[in-house]
This record gives sequence, structure tokens and C-alpha cells, in this order.
Amino acid sequence: MGASVFAQSGREELEKRRIELQNEIRRINELRVSNQKKRQSVLGQVEDLNQQIQSTENLIKVTNQQANLLTREINTNTNKIAKLRKDLEELKDDYAKMIRRSYKSKSQQSRIMFLLSSQSFLQAYKRLQYMKQYSNYRHQQGEEIKANTMELQQLNSQLVQQKEQKEALIAENRKTRAQLEINRKSQQDLMATIKQKEGQFASQIRQKQQAIDEIDRAIERMVRESIAKANKESGSSERDTYELTPAARALAADFANNKGKLPWPVRSGTVSMRFGKHPHPVVKSAMVNSNGVRIDTEEGGKARAVFNGTVSEVQAVKGANKAVMLRHGDYITIYNNLDEVFVKRGQQVTTGQDIGTIATSKSTGKTTLHFLLFKNTEKMDPAAWIYKM
Repeated sequence: MGASVFAQSGREELEKRRIELQNEIRRINELRVSNQKKRQSVLGQVEDLNQQIQSTENLIKVTNQQANLLTREINTNTNKIAKLRKDLEELKDDYAKMIRRSYKSKSQQSRIMFLLSSQSFLQAYKRLQYMKQYSNYRHQQGEEIKANTMELQQLNSQLVQQKEQKEALIAENRKTRAQLEINRKSQQDLMATIKQKEGQFASQIRQKQQAIDEIDRAIERMVRESIAKANKESGSSERDTYELTPAARALAADFANNKGKLPWPVRSGTVSMRFGKHPHPVVKSAMVNSNGVRIDTEEGGKARAVFNGTVSEVQAVKGANKAVMLRHGDYITIYNNLDEVFVKRGQQVTTGQDIGTIATSKSTGKTTLHFLLFKNTEKMDPAAWIYKM
């Protein structure tokens, strides 16, 4: 039973992830088509295509995992069916022998004579009990045959469904792989164009990075000023580290204990820029840097709190719409590039609560959340804290 429940849970989780990836691919594809009509830059086209290729590769991986899980379940059920058939044949054979023996001695007279021939009342009582037990056992065997037959029918039906599901997944994977090859060919063609003008594209990336750096510096200032302001209100002169009350210390400890298990700050999305400094995914000679992560999501998508906390700041950030800063003891989460905000400073929020609508860029058509995580003024990689980021 436990293994069956575990397998069911695994199937449901994989199916949920498969649907999420299909939605991601659909959203990215729609965005690509829309941006092509707007004559998006080659660099932007490659970035979108890279995302779609990555999501497609993940979809193939998840679909393979589903097919492998079904294969294991099919093998398990096949073995169960073989054993059940063998047990059922033995049970039917034993039952047939019992019926034959019962038929030979079924007359009421022979039963009465069997009782009357007892040498004592105790022996007669035991013989009577034996006759009852024999009758009950025969009835029990009949019920067991019926139950085993039903289980066998159910397993056979389940096996047919599992084989059909596996065939459907294999067929889906064939189509997905074919589309992946088309996308890879497009990627190669676009990359050839970029190679010819690599210096020009590297310059575009540096300009974009300057804008990101400016936004990150503005957020760092907001964090430092917010800490200093909170400490001043509590009578402390400390500027870079929160003075914690016992309640705030407990909240921080609870936050830390959930490292790697926090929910995503959006209901569904794809990380388009990771934390830290690394080569640009398209033009490797150019470096990019981010104090947090950037998550592309569906248009009209909502940012949601990853943990219980208090709204410390709601501020407009030049070049990035509005930012909401949540405090969790001495941990901070920031949700930037919001078009509309649902919370206000000092408000208590709970895990999963919507805190604002994420803005959609008019130039790229992307709906991107800038998500950052700090411990006091120390920048931290959100991927280490958010579940499977």
C-alpha cells in the first residue's frame, strides 16, 4: 500500500511538472512570435530561443521519467498478475476437490450418522464444530476466489491503461524532440549572425548590465536605509544589522530552517537570469551580474510572499517600476518590477500571499520579476533557498 501511494504521488508530481513545462514552452513560443513581428533584436531572439530549448529539454527529461516510472509499475503489475493467476488456479483446484468431497458425503443421513457414532458428548460436539468450520472454510474460499478474480480484472485493466499512457508519452516525446531539433537549427543560424557582429552585441550587453547595476545599487541603498530606520525606531544606532527582538529572532530562525524549501515567488515561471557574475548565455565574451534572480512568468502574473513577514518598504525604483521589501527577522526578500502593489508598509503578510502584479515590458513583451534575498546587507543566492529553483 505504501509503495502504491508513493508511486501515485511521484506520478502526480511529474505530471504537474510536465504541464508546467508545456505552459512555459507555449508562453515562450507566443512571446517569440510576438517579438518577431516587432522585429526584436537578434540577441533577444536567441535569448528567447535558449529559454525555449532549455524548457523543451526539461520537458523531454520529465516525460522520460514518467515513462520509466510507468515501465516499473507495468513490470510490478505484470508480476502481480502472474502470481495472482497461479494462486487463483491453486485456490480453484483446492475448492473443486473440497466440493467433490462434500458431494460424496452431503446426505443429511450421513451427517447425522457421523454425529451419532460419536463415543461421547464431547466428541459429538467437536464433530459438530468441525462440520461448521468446514462449511465456513468452503464459503471463505469461495469469497476469496471471487475477490482474487476481481483484483485480477482490476490489475489487467490498470495494466492496459498504463501501457496506453506510456505509448502516449513516447509519442509526445517524438514530437517534442522533432521541435527541439528545429529550434536548435534556428539557434545555430542566429548564433552565426551574432558571431559576425560579436563586438556590437557585447556592447549592447554591457549597456544593459549598466542599467541592471544601477537598479541593484538602488535596492542596496533601500535595504541599508530600511535597516537604519528600523533600528533608529527601536533606539539603536546600528546601521547595517537589524537589532532583533526575541520574536524577530525566532522568525529569522524559522526562515533559516526552511532553506531550500521556500516556495517560488510566482505561481509558475522560468529563471531567465541567475544570481552572481557569469558569462552571458549567448555572447560568452560579455559578463553579466545580478544581485538576485530574474523570473519570467505569464502576463498579469502575481508576485507572492515566500515566507511570513512584515512589509518594510514599498518604493518606486528607477527603471524597474515598484519594489516591495519584506522583513523576516534579519532576512529580507525583495520583489521588484511590480506594476501594482497590494500591500503597504508595516503590514503583516503570510506565505503565498499575493503582494503585487508584475509589470510587462512594452519593448520585449516579457513579464519579469526581479527577486532578491538578503541577510541584513549580505546578498544571498535565492536558488539556494527556493525549492528546486
